[in-house]
Amino acid sequence: MRYLIPLSLALLSSFATAETEQQKIKAEDEKNNNDPTKVITRVGLGYSDDLTISGSLAFGPVSKLNAKTNSDFSEWRFGGSWLFDFGIVNVSFNRAEYDEGGSKNTYSIGTYLPLNVLGVDTGKWMVFPMAGYSHTDGETLTPTDSEVANDSSIASDGIMTQNTSNGGYIGAFLLRPITKEWTVLAFGGGGMGSNDYSNVWGGGGVSYKLNENNSFNFYGYISDDDYGKINKLGVSYTYEFQ
Repeated sequence: MRYLIPLSLALLSSFATAETEQQKIKAEDEKNNNDPTKVITRVGLGYSDDLTISGSLAFGPVSKLNAKTNSDFSEWRFGGSWLFDFGIVNVSFNRAEYDEGGSKNTYSIGTYLPLNVLGVDTGKWMVFPMAGYSHTDGETLTPTDSEVANDSSIASDGIMTQNTSNGGYIGAFLLRPITKEWTVLAFGGGGMGSNDYSNVWGGGGVSYKLNENNSFNFYGYISDDDYGKINKLGVSYTYEFQ
């Protein structure tokens, strides 16, 4: 009898834990496929000036690994996410290149904070404020005095200048489900850092959910920072593993 009570408590605890895990998994499945706090395994293909491959690998209902790269691995992103009651925390390492000849490596940690979880009524819009810290290390193409008079020579004879910055960023990601299949997307933000570094970005698009596993996104994106400008139109396909 003295072993029966502890054994019963242990069994009840295991059942409660399993039920909680199942509830979390069900909650993830019910989220919009574009929800940035969704923890799920998925793979995707995209095109915007170049072919991209992306994916995430979930380890249970609260953590996952994320990765994305273009066809020649010149631009990539890798990181992890952890879901908490207040939102999701992301750690990311990524590299970007610019048409002007510059490039940068960014290391960041940040969070998405769903306002509805905090009790804020946002109507039919789903609003996710974002904020975080980033370290940027890169290089920009600086023209010499002789090149200023002849812009055509800048791309081949410019001087690469090293830049390093530490700072923060803020922004927001918004979703507006129109039907069960269609969702409108919008996002924007900006950041500032040491050595007079600053950046702004924004964009939007639409998402079409074909079924529980397959979806398509059509989007536009612009950004401007000390390393260069990016203007993109793209399309992507995503498969979610249930």
